[in-house]
Amino acid sequence: MANQFEYSGFIDNQFITGEGAAFDIENPSSGSVFARLKGLSVAQTRDAIAAARRAFDCGDWATQPAIQRIALLRRFIECLQANSQELSHLVMQETGCPGHTGVMHAQVNTPLKQATDILELYRSLPELEENPLPLHERVTPMGQSVQSLRRYTPVGVVAAVAAYNMPFYTALWKVLPALVAGNTVVLRPNPLTPLSAMAFAQAALDAGLPAGVLNVVIEAGADGAQLLTTEPAVDMVAFTGSSHVGSQVMAQSAATMKRLQLELGGKSAQIFLPSAIDKAVIAPLAVCAAHAGQGCALGTRIFVPEAHKAELLDKMTAAIKSLRVGRSDDPQTQVGPVINATAVERCERIVAAAVEGGARVLAGGQRPDHLDSGYYFEPTLLDVPDNRNAAAQQEVFGPVVAVIGYRDIDHAIAMANDSDFGLSGYVFSNDVREALSVATRIKSGTVNVNASVFSAYASSGGQRMSGVGRERGAEGLRIYQQVTCLNIGG
Repeated sequence: MANQFEYSGFIDNQFITGEGAAFDIENPSSGSVFARLKGLSVAQTRDAIAAARRAFDCGDWATQPAIQRIALLRRFIECLQANSQELSHLVMQETGCPGHTGVMHAQVNTPLKQATDILELYRSLPELEENPLPLHERVTPMGQSVQSLRRYTPVGVVAAVAAYNMPFYTALWKVLPALVAGNTVVLRPNPLTPLSAMAFAQAALDAGLPAGVLNVVIEAGADGAQLLTTEPAVDMVAFTGSSHVGSQVMAQSAATMKRLQLELGGKSAQIFLPSAIDKAVIAPLAVCAAHAGQGCALGTRIFVPEAHKAELLDKMTAAIKSLRVGRSDDPQTQVGPVINATAVERCERIVAAAVEGGARVLAGGQRPDHLDSGYYFEPTLLDVPDNRNAAAQQEVFGPVVAVIGYRDIDHAIAMANDSDFGLSGYVFSNDVREALSVATRIKSGTVNVNASVFSAYASSGGQRMSGVGRERGAEGLRIYQQVTCLNIGG
């Protein structure tokens, strides 16, 4: 692999040294700088867009048979897999994700294992589909027979903007579907966790992808990202990040009517029905142990029957206090750091607002005393009086969980739906029929009943402030394609 600390770009199959501002990459576990990069300038980002545009308009990537793209992308995946151990270590340093946890496995190994499934799923999708015209419309009044078809073709140049919490994972789930569908890509990682993106560049070179098909731009600020959302030569923006930034992406893309796929923030509800309240005890622990709560789909609002809330809170408090907070390279660590000082301050601010609104802190609520460096916040359990509390409405993106009591099922559903977000939801019951009846009333892009599915074949996506479009699954491939209706008479 090329020295990812030396280069900050990959354009037209050439590794590029940045001409923009220099910036540091910190290890959140220690707060220390472990890499320094000179980012790309806006002009260099413009060069990357131009390279992708040429490769799409003048090359044969988009027009060659899909089986040829798939063969090249299989080699691309194999090149990434060959460096998976190095990649995992790099992602651990960038993100602070504890190295011995299941979430760390999901950072690199899980998406790599599912990468070939993306190719297989795409291979199963037809390039042409017949529109289901009723029989009486298949013949015109003049007696001419007609056929109506849907034809799928690539969108064009895709700007793929990855998130800091799962940098490799969120990049892969944009780059690979876009490429297999015949698009060309400019990948722009988050400046907080940019280094693993260069693995895509090396894999593209080693696998023999044509020049300009995949480009990587790393920058210190957001000027290049803004160019990617406004430049007419970019046809689509695929972005994972906060709702605030996502709304800016949508506004900036409006003038050129770009296709958008936005996976944004969440404040997902977990509803535990009376028959399954025993399962609620470990729910806060699971949220906090999932990369220190830095996951947009995590169920950070936990709804339990009011009659059982007190006893459940006692058990939850004991469980969450057992979590070990520490550095990502410590094999005993269960909860690592959040990404930076700003994230710690956000946790502190929302917890303070929650308490002001009547919540009680039962565990955590502050920076841990035993760690004098790095960016940590204690796993925090809040007894929240109602769903309008700040801890129930604002996305924390840290190890903070709100527990709220409900009077009856209708009350629980109403509170679950009382949110600006709609990314995911969870319903637990020993009676699956009962759980399904609740799940169908939850307004969310994904609803999980007693279990969740993480697969290349099942899509996810948000409603309301949680985003637009879908990722993964057939919908997550089709979003990278244009649809043309072909009407043929004969």
